[in-house]
Amino acid sequence: MAAEVAKPEETQKGDVLVHEEETKKNVEEAHEKDESKPRSVEKSSSYKEESNFLSDLKEFERKALNELRLKLEEAILGNNLYRIEEPKKTGDKAKPEEPKEEEKKEEAKKCDDQEAKPEEPKKTEEKATPEEPKEEEKKEEAKKCDDQEAKPEEPKKTEEKAKPEEPKEEEKKGEAEKCDDEEAKPEEGDNAKVKEGEKDEEAEEKIEKEEVDKEISLWGVPLLPSKGSEGTDVVLLKFLRAREFKVNDAFEMLKKTLQWRKDSKIDSILDEDDLCVDLSSAAYINGVDREGHPVCYNVFGVFENEELYRKTFGTEEKRTHFLRWRCQLTEKSIQKLDLKPTGVSSLLHVNDLKNSPGPSKKELRIATKQAVGLLQDNYPELVAKNIFINVPFWYYALNALLSPFLTQRTKSKFVVARPAKVTETLLKYIPAEKIPVQYGGFMRENDFDFYGDDYAVSELFVKAGTTQTIEIPAPKADTTLVWDLTVLGWEVNYKEEFVPNDEGSYTIIVQKAKKMGLNEGPIRNTFRSNEPGKVVLTIENNSSKKKKVLYRYKTKKQCSSF
Repeated sequence: MAAEVAKPEETQKGDVLVHEEETKKNVEEAHEKDESKPRSVEKSSSYKEESNFLSDLKEFERKALNELRLKLEEAILGNNLYRIEEPKKTGDKAKPEEPKEEEKKEEAKKCDDQEAKPEEPKKTEEKATPEEPKEEEKKEEAKKCDDQEAKPEEPKKTEEKAKPEEPKEEEKKGEAEKCDDEEAKPEEGDNAKVKEGEKDEEAEEKIEKEEVDKEISLWGVPLLPSKGSEGTDVVLLKFLRAREFKVNDAFEMLKKTLQWRKDSKIDSILDEDDLCVDLSSAAYINGVDREGHPVCYNVFGVFENEELYRKTFGTEEKRTHFLRWRCQLTEKSIQKLDLKPTGVSSLLHVNDLKNSPGPSKKELRIATKQAVGLLQDNYPELVAKNIFINVPFWYYALNALLSPFLTQRTKSKFVVARPAKVTETLLKYIPAEKIPVQYGGFMRENDFDFYGDDYAVSELFVKAGTTQTIEIPAPKADTTLVWDLTVLGWEVNYKEEFVPNDEGSYTIIVQKAKKMGLNEGPIRNTFRSNEPGKVVLTIENNSSKKKKVLYRYKTKKQCSSF
């Protein structure tokens, strides 16, 4: 009886499974049908910047942020944020005293020389004038020993009258002892000067401590937490994240960054127009990614030119100049950021290694290592993603070389793409219309045909062994059509033709059928129609893999001329 009851349940389960399988098949078939239809490119991104809203932070992150705020507030108000330069002041004031010691040593030598001089000439002089030469000699010696006290001279005179020769030796010994005493003990005048110097230093220190700079800022954001700037927490979170929310480490990192900026005069670096003028094509900012991050392209292939390479990295001075230029470019990039919780506060880097000289070039290797360290220590968390494209085989050796100097957090932001995957990789982060044409996108310099964001890029898929067409309508005569098209990984047959609406008119071949190779770039073409019709773009995929097609177009009505 129980078995009979179970049978209906089993049949119900079976019906449900069959129904689910049929539903899946229908969805898959519908999806396959949809792939053949043009559709707009999805604007989603594969990564998101970490939130800077307090409500989105974890408990330990909020606690660390509050602690760093307090430490920073105390340091700014206590005027302890920058390195104290007291040792330099005392050293500068101590330098004038050194000549005094040298003078004393010279005087001591003179006293010793007097002892070593032959006594015969002195005796003859003393016989002629037994008293006067002694007084002159004493005056000279007294001047040389910095105005020695005159009290002990009177008893010497009486002794010299009684015994003209013996007082000479005693007198010399006394003078030598006085000189030695003067070397060992500072004069009362010197002590007074030292005390006055110390008082001046104390007064200067008091003035410095009273003059608290509450306007200290970083990247244009006030750092004093009590000012209540929206960007302060955003900046502090960057340093905390770079040090895994260890407050003391983050605070020390911030202090070192501020000191480095002060010593290197980074705040005025944007005014330096003569920094590596020849490197404008080596690194530049162009467009934004899907999330609005400014994109910085670093093109290492330009250093294949030996003249430019030597001009940039030939000496230590030139490498220092290069590093300063690199910092200037970063400062320019930061100006495009919005350092607020609601804004975009980091960059996207694209590093093109095509034709790069590689790690075999010692100077480039040294400069790269220095640049990585400099940017990592002083510009924390300003790069959301670091994409390396056209990666050659030696990249992995270079990565192994630099890896010990990179934090795990930094390495987690790296994305690597071999030459065949460049466009596909960039499209995950950057829309096609914002990718430069040399990387498979549609962005061209001074492009007036597709100026602005009004021309959306569409995509369709061509399954293996099938053919797809794209139709661009020309509803009226004297219409100019412009289009961009690219196929990821090409290797398809492609042609373009104009088909008039009038069946009696002939089809016009715009582009003959052509086998497109793997490394073909995007196509841009135009056609002016003399009658209503349409341009038909045909993609024939004879490969065993599905192909992705990206395209956009626009129509322009010709203006009549008189």
